[in-house]
Amino acid sequence: MAGDGANAETPQLNPVMEPLSWMLGTWLSDPPGDGTFPTMKPFQYLEEVHISHVGQPMLNFSFNAFHPDTRKPMHRECGFIRLKPDTNKVAFISAQNTGLVEVEEGEVNGQELSIASHSIARISFAKKPHVEQITRKFRLNSDGKLEQTVSMATTTQPMTQHLHITYKKVMP
Repeated sequence: MAGDGANAETPQLNPVMEPLSWMLGTWLSDPPGDGTFPTMKPFQYLEEVHISHVGQPMLNFSFNAFHPDTRKPMHRECGFIRLKPDTNKVAFISAQNTGLVEVEEGEVNGQELSIASHSIARISFAKKPHVEQITRKFRLNSDGKLEQTVSMATTTQPMTQHLHITYKKVMP
């Protein structure tokens, strides 16, 4: 019945999305993630990731970071991961609480997804220096943990690793 989605059975994963099925689930940082960048003090963060689907040919995601000591919310982003049918071409569409909206594109090869920013838009009063490029790599490691590495370039810094985090799956 329409509007009764909470009680409905989870629909079948759209077959188009099968190459990314290894990303599905709820993941928690284990250990905390590391953040570095030439213009900021190194920091650690906790993060909860939900990657799900509703039967459409895309995955839905949310990334919610928290301060490791105070548990205060930090960076948050949500969006969609699409796969061009019958290819390994992936699009990652993300809206972030920093005022950034981006489209990253790349490829999935086995249990590794590599993407790079294709377009970035930002609110008019976004903090400087502005992010100009982003690359991400997700991979499922041999321990069954999900790893994410994010690099970025800003108006003042060349492409540099910014974040690295490992997640443990806590729910399928």
